[in-house]
Amino acid sequence: MSHPGFLDRLRSVGVVAVIRGASADEAVAMSEALLRGGVMGIEITYSTPDCCGAIRRVLANAPAQAAVGVGTVRTIAQLEAAAAAGATYAVSPHTDADICRAALRLGIPMLPGAITPTEIVAAWNLGAACVKLFPGSLVGPDYLKAVKAPLPDIAIMPTGGVSVENMHEWFAAGAVAVGMGGNLAKGKPEQIEAAARATMTRLAEIRSKA
Repeated sequence: MSHPGFLDRLRSVGVVAVIRGASADEAVAMSEALLRGGVMGIEITYSTPDCCGAIRRVLANAPAQAAVGVGTVRTIAQLEAAAAAGATYAVSPHTDADICRAALRLGIPMLPGAITPTEIVAAWNLGAACVKLFPGSLVGPDYLKAVKAPLPDIAIMPTGGVSVENMHEWFAAGAVAVGMGGNLAKGKPEQIEAAARATMTRLAEIRSKA
């Protein structure tokens, strides 16, 4: 594992909102609403038109503690463009050895997607800063708990199927942070901001009982 400083930052952020905007303007508006609501982890995916432009715009006004990254990275060219835009980290739905090696070369923390123990260990051995358990909805918190038992040193962030109602189960199972998409980043900006506040209030409650 590389980038221990990033892992500390990811733990502090706790929740990463996955943004799939219909336009760069929409992605920026959604991201800014989330930041106002206290969600400091932002992942703008490549399914968003001009996602790198959106990342630049969000970073220009984001709080210092925010982690603004890029998601759905499937090529080295996409990774390089996002790094040039200032992305704090990069996420993929899968594990690609060439992309992971490029991330190490570029000095950008990489969160490759994996689901089986073999895939998780392979991703970690390729230098992942954290492994994205995806799709989390397919396996659930009990699966993460079972995987973490023999692999306690591997940082894992489940994405997919995480909600305000079940996020405590994911953290209890050993998640370093959680990724949330449609359960958090949808609706008008004021609705997104309200959802962000509710999510962070719940996270604070979970942490107070840990």
